[in-house]
Amino acid sequence: MAKITMRQAISQALWEEMEQDPAVFILGQEVGVWGGTYAVTKGFYDHFGAERVKDTPIAEAAIIGAAIGSALTGLRPVAELMTINFAFSAMDHIVNEAAKLHYMFNGQMVLPLVIRTVGGGGRQLGATHSQTPDAIFAHFPGLKVVAPGTPADAKGLLKAAIRSNDPVMFIEHATLYQTRGEVPDGDYIVPIGKSTVQRPGEHVTIVTYSKMLELSFKAADELAKQGIEAEIIDLRTLRPLDMKPVLESIKKTNRAVVVEEGWKSYGVGSEIVSRIYEGAFDYIDAPVKRVAQLEVPLPYNQALEQSAIPNVEDIISAVKEVL
Repeated sequence: MAKITMRQAISQALWEEMEQDPAVFILGQEVGVWGGTYAVTKGFYDHFGAERVKDTPIAEAAIIGAAIGSALTGLRPVAELMTINFAFSAMDHIVNEAAKLHYMFNGQMVLPLVIRTVGGGGRQLGATHSQTPDAIFAHFPGLKVVAPGTPADAKGLLKAAIRSNDPVMFIEHATLYQTRGEVPDGDYIVPIGKSTVQRPGEHVTIVTYSKMLELSFKAADELAKQGIEAEIIDLRTLRPLDMKPVLESIKKTNRAVVVEEGWKSYGVGSEIVSRIYEGAFDYIDAPVKRVAQLEVPLPYNQALEQSAIPNVEDIISAVKEVL
């Protein structure tokens, strides 16, 4: 296995899928000329040509509408939206068409569509460009929502998403592109809808995903120095949501902390905690704690932005409260 960045892992997955399946193509703003906002598809235009790497206008509804139409005709589009915030401009296409057409037409049509987009804060992009609205998209049946936290999962999940016959929101975190990790070579697939234990432990369960996985590892390392071993469950996929590893872990540790970057109100954490109480109530020895972003639009000022986003100390503090 090579140790590569998450950017390279995503690029590798796209390249391999395009090489082996001529139905796969990419569309989005500057995906050809610049390789997209984060240079994930740099060099793709020269290799695959204009028919399969299509630069589009700055028009998110047009990008997703074109992707839906091409998916209905048998192609496998990978549409790139510069940030998940801009997905709101294509909301009708995403939640009323992509998510529902298979159901409304009794399974007679499939939509093998991937929407690659970028979420999260930490890069001083301001209140309207730094949101984490993952829970909004996970709310809609018919739409798969994937949010990897490691390079290996990014590659394996993206390949699985491209091969899926369902529409997939593939959410990449803005600050994880330079994160390095071992990534298997070749045709490596991670099934969509499977949570995993990223770190074993016996005293408390930390449930998280995406960027917060990195912070949870750092918190667990600090806690271990104090004799507290935290088990970390990485959700990886928000819809479908696999709670089995979470519940199995809690039945062992009897305590849980749920960590998300989005706002606490009506968020991913709300759903996780609800399902924990439904599925493992008799095993909980302390109230489940939640760590989330402060309930304000994310500030542009760097110090204020960092104070609003969950940090390692917040996770450590929450763990100690449940012990």
